[in-house]
Amino acid sequence: MSLLITAILLGIVEGLTEFIPVSSTGHLILATELFGYQAETWKVFNVVIQLGAILAVVVLYWRTFWAVGMGLLKLQPTSIAFVRNLLIAFLPSVVIGLALKKHIDVLLGSAHVVAWALIVGGIAILAIERVAKPGGPSGVAQLPMKTAFGIGILQCLAMIPGISRSGATIMGALAMGVERRTAAEFSFFLAVPTMLGASALEIKDNLPELMSGTGQVGWGLIGVGFAVSFVVALAVIKAFVAYVSRSGFSPFGWYRIVAGAAALFFLAR
Repeated sequence: MSLLITAILLGIVEGLTEFIPVSSTGHLILATELFGYQAETWKVFNVVIQLGAILAVVVLYWRTFWAVGMGLLKLQPTSIAFVRNLLIAFLPSVVIGLALKKHIDVLLGSAHVVAWALIVGGIAILAIERVAKPGGPSGVAQLPMKTAFGIGILQCLAMIPGISRSGATIMGALAMGVERRTAAEFSFFLAVPTMLGASALEIKDNLPELMSGTGQVGWGLIGVGFAVSFVVALAVIKAFVAYVSRSGFSPFGWYRIVAGAAALFFLAR
């Protein structure tokens, strides 16, 4: 398979999986293995193209970001609370991510870790769906600070590939009593600073190789993956919010268990 086709397919995988609780990083690692490549070779690509999906959030929710920005200039309490909650939830990933980056990088090359994490995460989703109570805080600005911080701590679990950043934050929010739509949208908004930071670190650590063009996967392929993930994520985000508002998250839990078991079978061959 050509590198260009691989970049397009991985971009599709990223756009489809970034915002649903199935682990985009895990799927990218497994897809890379399935296509016959070493996951380590595509590690930078897999992290940076997530910015395409993040751009989709900014485009779809630009009115929200604009309103919050204007509100901050006027010192409106709702806008201040919105930004405060995002910062509180973002800080744990900064501290823990910087402290454990070397260990995280090792895990990013392990398809077996992904497979087991998919299964464990799927079981957790099914369990939380059974006990989560409907209702709860509605709106990002209405979340108590301790809830925002708790979601931020849970987001750090997603540093283990296969756990799913969106899964950890959404299901963690549900477990703490947050309303479904708000849990999903808070996860989307929190992805913006989190993935910007993760991508910036990855680019910084691999800048000499990227600038020299000596790596197998360069800026051109990253650009293709970025564009594809952006377009696909635009469609997925709206559909996902509408779906979970009606039907919940259990289907994603079952999917994770089946996908993880299938991955273990494939890796054992």
